[in-house]
This record gives sequence, C-alpha cells and structure tokens, in this order.
Amino acid sequence: MPEGLTKEGVAALDETLARHVGENRLPGLVALVARGDDVHVAALGHKAFGDPEPIGRDAIFRIASISKPIAGVAAMLLIQDGAMALDDPIDRWLSEFAAPRVLRRLDSSLDDTVPATRPITVEDVLSFHFGFGSIMVPGPFPVQQAESELGLKTLGPPWPPPDLTPDQWIARLASLPLLDQPGSRWRYNTGAAVAGVLIERVAGAPLGEVLRERVFEPLGMADTGFCVPAAKRDRFTTFYGPGTGDAG
Repeated sequence: MPEGLTKEGVAALDETLARHVGENRLPGLVALVARGDDVHVAALGHKAFGDPEPIGRDAIFRIASISKPIAGVAAMLLIQDGAMALDDPIDRWLSEFAAPRVLRRLDSSLDDTVPATRPITVEDVLSFHFGFGSIMVPGPFPVQQAESELGLKTLGPPWPPPDLTPDQWIARLASLPLLDQPGSRWRYNTGAAVAGVLIERVAGAPLGEVLRERVFEPLGMADTGFCVPAAKRDRFTTFYGPGTGDAG
C-alpha cells in the first residue's frame, strides 16, 4: 500500500474541485488532503464572484455548524477536568430547567403539558436528546409560533443572530415546554446553543474565551473565532445564500 497520496487521486480531486468552481457553483475554495506526511493543498477561484484576485491558501471561511463539534470538544474537556459529568442534571448550572414541562403532543397548546419524567442531563444536551430542536414535519405548531415571537431563532435559520445575551436566550427557551421527554428523541440544532450556555456557566467565562484558551490556542487555530478582526478581513470569503439568480 502506498504511504502517501497517489498522483491519480490528487489529479481526480483537483479536476472535481476545478469543475465546481468553473461551473460557478461557488466562487472559490481551499481544500487540503493528507496521508501521513504527504499533504496536498488546492486553492481555486476567488473569495467572491467578480473578485479578480485569486483566493489564497489562508482564506478565512465561515464554518457554520462545524462550531457544534468544537463546542463538544470544549464540553468534553470540562468533563475530563471533573467540572461536570455526562450524567449530571443540567439544572445544577442552568436553573432555568429545574422543572421542565413537556408537550403532550407536538400540536398541543403551550399549556397542554406533562412534567418531565426525569431531569435533563449533560449527555442529553450534547447528544441533542434534551427535548427541544428542529421540527422536521409540516407545521406550523403553537410552539413554533411562540419560539418565533421570543426571537430564539433555533427552529429555523439562525441568521441574523438573536439580539439576546446568553442568559436572556436560555431564560426564554426555558419558558417554553419541551417537545419530547428528555433522552427520548434526537432533535437537531438547539442542543448546541444550550451547550454553549452550559459551557459558559460551568467554566465561569464567556464561550469565546473558553474555546480560545482550551481549543484554538492549543491546536494552533489562529484564525478561528466568533468574529474576524479588521486586520484579517481581506482574507474573509463572501457568504452566499440560496437564490434564483444566476451566480455567473
């Protein structure tokens, strides 16, 4: 078995990446593959459509939901430190969830609830089983309307971010009933935001500071964070959303 990358494999990768850029599916990209000490980097296209400058290997991209596993790493480091455990109830730190209620049915009114059968645990939050998250069936339901009115932005696209502090956000979320009993069902998205607030309270520091000190700096992730400093914005790529226009 070859110890490094094959010339055929690298050529096939470059051809595929170039096709995506050439067909205007995206303005540019940076890709890296490695096998052992053999590393191949491709930087194709531009930071934005219409930008004449070639994209650089050091371009900065939004990582979107990749922030979820990063937050998970920070949480597991706190668990490794003994600051919390997977089976700890979260109301030890998030008192807002001391007595959660659960909707009888997804289409129930907000006051048609039953008590949670057990406390929400750290593991429930990290595994997205804590009882609230994306609704993948046609609605809308009363809880969706209430979530929208509270400005939580956790059942739909989270952009622009809610103008709430972490404490305000978690308090508003906890004012809603859960959709499912803790641990009973996987639901995407909301658990990550709850984990962020949990990490802050366990660590006693803002999430960005915890991630920087515990994850980014030890790993040499010098360009990763919640905002891009002015001095680095010339390397920041443009974000595009779905639309009907011609990207070309």
